[in-house]
Amino acid sequence: MNTIPSLPINRIAVKLKPSAERMVKKQHPWVFQNSISKQSMEGKAGDLAIIYDAKKNKFLACGLLDPDSPIRIKLLQFTTPKTIDAEWFADTIKSAMHKRKSLLTTDTNSYRILFGENDHMPGFIADVYADVLVIKLYSHIWFPYLDTIVSNLIEITKAKSVVLRMSRLLQSKGETFGLQDGQLLYGTLKNEVILFREHGVVFSANVIHGHKTGYFLDHRHNRKRVGEMSKNKTVLDIFSYAGGFSVHALAGGAKTVTSLDISQQALASAQDNAKLNTHSGTHHIMVADAFEGLARLISEKKKFDIVVIDPPSFAKRESEILRAKQSYARLAKLGVQLVAPSGILVLASCSSRVTAEEFFEISESELYRSGRSFNNIDKTYHDSDHPIAFPEGAYLKCGYYQMDTE
Repeated sequence: MNTIPSLPINRIAVKLKPSAERMVKKQHPWVFQNSISKQSMEGKAGDLAIIYDAKKNKFLACGLLDPDSPIRIKLLQFTTPKTIDAEWFADTIKSAMHKRKSLLTTDTNSYRILFGENDHMPGFIADVYADVLVIKLYSHIWFPYLDTIVSNLIEITKAKSVVLRMSRLLQSKGETFGLQDGQLLYGTLKNEVILFREHGVVFSANVIHGHKTGYFLDHRHNRKRVGEMSKNKTVLDIFSYAGGFSVHALAGGAKTVTSLDISQQALASAQDNAKLNTHSGTHHIMVADAFEGLARLISEKKKFDIVVIDPPSFAKRESEILRAKQSYARLAKLGVQLVAPSGILVLASCSSRVTAEEFFEISESELYRSGRSFNNIDKTYHDSDHPIAFPEGAYLKCGYYQMDTE
C-alpha cells in the first residue's frame, strides 16, 4: 500500500462557551471557531482536541482539530473517553458495515461504507463499487490517520484496490503530503471505469475522474422503485446525469425513456449504462437546460406516464436558499404539466439547507395551484447506507405524486 509520511499528533485540551457545550452534550459533531473559550495550545490539522466541561472539568467529547475551517473541531467520540487508535477505527468501521447489512443481502455490490459525520468520521466518505473502494476526503484532519483507516477498510470490505479522491478545497489549500486526487493507494486498476450492480441493474462509475466518488448512490432505493413502476410506461428523467432513473426504468420494462440533461457527456454515460442491461424499450436523449427543456416539451404537448425531476443541490450556501425554493416551485409547476392522466410525478431535492418539510410544502403548493387532483403515494429519504445522525446531515427527500384522470 502506498503510504504517507508518519505525522505526529498532539493532544489539545479545549473548553467551550455554554451554548456550544450544550450542543456537544447533544452529540452534535461540529464545534465552530467562535465557540471555543479556552485552548491549551495552537495545533495543526489532525491534532486530537479533547473537550472538557467548563465547570466540572469532565470529559465531554474528543475530535480532530481543523485550523483551516470555521468548523474548528470535528467530533468523533462522545461521553466516554476512548483512545482514537487503530482499534477505535476498526470498531467504527465495523459498526458502519453493520448498518449496511440488509442492503448487502440484495443484488447490490455498490454502497457507501462511511458517510462522514453520520458514521462518526466527519469529512470522510468511502464508497465501494464492486471490489474497488473509493475514499473522498473533505478535510486535512485525516492525513495522519489515513494508513490506519485504509487498512481497516480493506479488511472489512475485502476491496482489491483503493482510490483516493480529494475535494477541490483540499487540493488547493494546505499540505497533501504528496498525495493527489485520483491516486491509487492500494492494489491495481486496469480501467478507471468500474462496473457495479444496484438491485440487479448494472452501472458504471469513473472512479478517477467522475463526480464525487464516481456515482451518486444515495437515490438507489428511489431508482429501484421507479424501475418497478415503469413496465409498459413512458418515462421522462429530468437532470438525468448518468441515467440512474432512466436505466432502472428501461430495465423495469418501460416502453420509452427520455433522459434530459444539459451535459452531453453525462447523457453519453446514460446511453452506455443503458446498453449494459437487457431491455426492449427505446431510449431517447435530450441535451437541454432543464427549465428550457421542460418548457419545450410542454409547448409540444408531450405527456409521460412517469416524470422524475431530481436536480443537483440548488442551495450550497445560505444566500442561495430563496432562489433554490423558487427553482423547486418552478420545476413542480412545469413537471406537473407533462404528467399523463393517472401518471406519477417524482420530485426530489438534495439541498440540505431546504428542509424536507419546506420542500414538500413548496412542491404540493404548486401541484394544488395546477388545478389537478393528486394523491401523495409516498415520501422517502435516505437509503440505509446514508444514515443520518444529526439534523444537518439530512439532505435527501423525494415525493411521489399520482395525478387523477383529467
